[in-house]
Amino acid sequence: MELTLSEGVSRHVQVLRLQPGDDVHLFDGGGQEWRAAVVEMGRKRVSVRLEAPVDNDRELPVAVTLAVGMPANDRMDFVVEKATELGVRAIQPLMCERSVLRLDGDRALKKVAHWQAVAVAAAEQCGRSVVPVIHPVMTLGAWLKAEADGAALGSRPVRHRAVLSLREAVPLSDWLGEQPQVVLRAAPSEEARGGRQRNGESTTQFVFLNGPEGGLAHAEEEAALRAGWRSVSLGRRVLRADTAPLAALSVIAARYEV
Repeated sequence: MELTLSEGVSRHVQVLRLQPGDDVHLFDGGGQEWRAAVVEMGRKRVSVRLEAPVDNDRELPVAVTLAVGMPANDRMDFVVEKATELGVRAIQPLMCERSVLRLDGDRALKKVAHWQAVAVAAAEQCGRSVVPVIHPVMTLGAWLKAEADGAALGSRPVRHRAVLSLREAVPLSDWLGEQPQVVLRAAPSEEARGGRQRNGESTTQFVFLNGPEGGLAHAEEEAALRAGWRSVSLGRRVLRADTAPLAALSVIAARYEV
């Protein structure tokens, strides 16, 4: 099967100075990857021939969502890029009481599209065939309500939910030890990949909520705790808004990565 790559992907192939006959790897962002060969190099488009599927098993055996109060300036780009490298499955941008960055309307849509492009580029760089989903911007209150409604209706798998807290809280490592045992894969197969189902969706999901600069307001954290969330600590040092969620994700990767 032959296909023509989009202009953006074609430009990437051209920058690498590939020639007809050279091998490339293509992925669809949902977990499928193929080995292909360059057939024709045009000025704006590149044609390739799909040759064989590739078993790309670079995903974490658990699915992690980061719900983050958007940090200002370009720090959200940094969070998206590095979280993708560390294996995040989804990122939920939030506006909180102390948020400096506030988005709505077309500006919010453009920012989410930009962050999704950052995630695509980071997935290409680190060899993932699954691109994390960047969800639309929401207020913290609206998102907590949506989370509670989804849990009540049983419309999503059970999620282990934690608030990255600046107050006295259980250490993250202790909290993870309280969670049900995650079954890790013994060997890859198409039918089962440890804690994952065939469609790539992990049967074990973690969600971490982190505030913007200055952290969550007391009332916001209390609202999460009343909804069944648990306050967890990353240590004695105060981490920046763009550091804390990545630190939590690193702990998850170190604990469950095979």
